[in-house]
Amino acid sequence: MVSRVHTIAFRGIEALPVDVQVMVAPGKFHFSIVGLPDKAVAESRERVQAALHASGLSLPIKRVTVNLAPADLPKEGSHYDLPIALGLMAALGAIPSDALDGFVVMGELSLDGSLAPVSGALPAAIGANAQGKGLICPKVCGSEAAWADRDMEILSPASLVSLANHFRGTQVLTRPVPAVEQARTVLPDMADIMGQETARRALEIAAAGGHNLLMVGPPGSGKSMLAARLPGILPDLTPAELLEISMVSSIAGELSNGQLTNRRPFRAPHHSASMAAMVGGGVKARPGEVSLAHNGILFLDEFPEFSPQVLDSLRQPIETGETSIARANHRITYPSRFQLVAAMNPCRCGMAGEPGYTCKRGDRCAADYQARISGPLIDRIDLRVEVPAVSAADMIGRRASENSAIVADRVAQARKLQAERFSQMGVACRTNAQASASLAETIGAPDAGGERLLREVAESLKFSARAYHRILKVARTIADLDGSQTVGRVHLAEAIAYRSAGERLSVAA
Repeated sequence: MVSRVHTIAFRGIEALPVDVQVMVAPGKFHFSIVGLPDKAVAESRERVQAALHASGLSLPIKRVTVNLAPADLPKEGSHYDLPIALGLMAALGAIPSDALDGFVVMGELSLDGSLAPVSGALPAAIGANAQGKGLICPKVCGSEAAWADRDMEILSPASLVSLANHFRGTQVLTRPVPAVEQARTVLPDMADIMGQETARRALEIAAAGGHNLLMVGPPGSGKSMLAARLPGILPDLTPAELLEISMVSSIAGELSNGQLTNRRPFRAPHHSASMAAMVGGGVKARPGEVSLAHNGILFLDEFPEFSPQVLDSLRQPIETGETSIARANHRITYPSRFQLVAAMNPCRCGMAGEPGYTCKRGDRCAADYQARISGPLIDRIDLRVEVPAVSAADMIGRRASENSAIVADRVAQARKLQAERFSQMGVACRTNAQASASLAETIGAPDAGGERLLREVAESLKFSARAYHRILKVARTIADLDGSQTVGRVHLAEAIAYRSAGERLSVAA
């Protein structure tokens, strides 16, 4: 007799259907799993045997063959334990053979028969719902899976015994309830920043339009402090953004107790991060920092200290909003539309350009340090601001700055204007920074005075085509913050100022 159980295999955040076929046939006892299983799947037979024994069901002395179809699709992970165990139970008559027809099953078994949490419950639930089926997953993952659809059937047992009793009718499993993780900490407030008016303004523009930002200044000038306050002025997540973020976090196993988070990601990897850690990869091609920062912020402190190869690997995700990881037998794509915020010192000693300080190496120190960042990557950063040091004397008697709530309200109004504009145009964009080159020319078309200024500056500073379009996007965002329907000369002048502030980096690179 052959029993069948539906499960899934993951390719990025996509859940592919897999058919678990279990056959118990006469012969000498042998338990084999075929269908391109990895080490974790091959070890399932030991966990399944122990869990069945702990649940009061021993395997007969027969030949057991488990086939994971399609056979040419690699199977990775421990979530195949439960479908294999249920397939065996159905083949042995321990549960009704048709009880599993309407479900996709996933879960890892402990030796005592309890179910351990697995990664990817949310994408699995979405994939099961697309097939018109329900989902069976561990109890810890139930709250996560329940977000897929309020009407789909979801069973989240704590153990193999409780699931078997549910199918026998002696126990009823209730549907899990979607849960959101409550924030345990209060986000840092913009009111803590003293001075730095130019940097504060650039931070507000970056938040309003989703633009990339580079801050250059000596140690202690407040660059990291400014970046940490960006999440506090960003708008709340939309349901679609929340779902996208949660699917990547689910695959990476970073959802706490199956609860979704309502905060935008803020990822700050150390400058020693490898290529695989940054863009994803490894044996199982897991998502990297750029994907975990999807719809959020990727903050790179000590920007030039990162490996040049790692930094240049950011160029494709910045342009396309996704990361493709190619392997010999498969290709995986993860969403990676993040907002890059970088901070760096002007030179290795950190004090180049500061009044009263002379570097022993002269201009060569700053040139060599800044040359670690390639010109093409710098060209993709819309806003570049210098963050000068603020002395203690400058802060004495200074009035309190605007708090995050006031700035966040202006950002929300600007984002609302963008959403309405893109909706009327029928374009699938959320921020000005995401607009294509042709769309940027439409939404950022300047008035007569702005066009003259742009033409003059473009000829003198030799802007690239990418720089031209990014200036239009930033100018459009500045106009949105002002509530202006048209992009004027003053908006373009400010956008060009932020662009030209970092031109020395491009020259050095």
